[in-house]
Amino acid sequence: MQMLKFIFSEKYYADIGVHVFPIKKYLLIHPKLVTEGVITEQNTVEPKVASVEDLRLVHTRQYINDLLGLRWTPSTMRSELPISRGILEAYLLATGGTILAAQRAMEDGMAVNIGGGFHHAFPDHAEGFCYINDIAIALRRLQQEKVIRKAAVVDCDLHQGNGTAYIFQNDPSVFTFSIHQENNYPLKQKSDLDIGLDDYANDDEYMRHIQRVVPQILDEFQPDFLLYVAGADPYMDDQLGGLSLSIDGLKQRDKFVISACIEHKIPIAIVLAGGYAVKTEDTVEIHCNTCRIALELSLFKETEFLEETRFLKPGR
Repeated sequence: MQMLKFIFSEKYYADIGVHVFPIKKYLLIHPKLVTEGVITEQNTVEPKVASVEDLRLVHTRQYINDLLGLRWTPSTMRSELPISRGILEAYLLATGGTILAAQRAMEDGMAVNIGGGFHHAFPDHAEGFCYINDIAIALRRLQQEKVIRKAAVVDCDLHQGNGTAYIFQNDPSVFTFSIHQENNYPLKQKSDLDIGLDDYANDDEYMRHIQRVVPQILDEFQPDFLLYVAGADPYMDDQLGGLSLSIDGLKQRDKFVISACIEHKIPIAIVLAGGYAVKTEDTVEIHCNTCRIALELSLFKETEFLEETRFLKPGR
């Protein structure tokens, strides 16, 4: 495995006013990890904004026109966010970050976008704080570049990745898995595999599902690439959630998913997605743990993984 790259821009932050979405978390995660030495100048890459051509891989022409024109229409207002030039740039940059993380993962084995994970965006409208479905766009870019044929999405955000599920619902080349709180937003779409958890599900119940399902997906579907949506909102003190995972339980989740990909020699890109803890510092700590674990596992497996994965051909 080559040096793990973290993708980040300070412009992931934009002024959205008083809002439950803690967008300032992006400005807190990065310096914390820099202070710890997890992130350095050598392992950080700044993304470019996603292009109109990138957006067209997933989104409709009319929606793109509304979005880029900063128009407050039924298709954009479902974001539940304001719309401004700064907010649009933040989403375009974060989408570019997920594309870059996917590309670097194919080269290096793993990469982390310190942002992204906008899994509620549909082809023709925004939804649930998500203007652009960066997950779907990144997968389509890899397929367009012919570096992969098949991909899997492992979505561990508290909320079902309804936009992603809808986009790939008739596409056998992408396997979508979502484990989420059943009795919560959004109106559910059909993923290839959905596990809807009861309210207050805890670490043990959650990990039983993860330990059973993730290896099964990797063994049976055999993706060329995996995109991991490492949401922080299954946390027990999340304002928008009703699960009961601890910070340690979320660390176990991250370690298992990332380790499974390493063991199966499958490149993995990680996006951070949601997190709305009562204390913002808890959300930041959960996201930082994801980054710490990714670095730790990448260093542990560096020599072995590089030899096996760097020049993998799609469709093993």
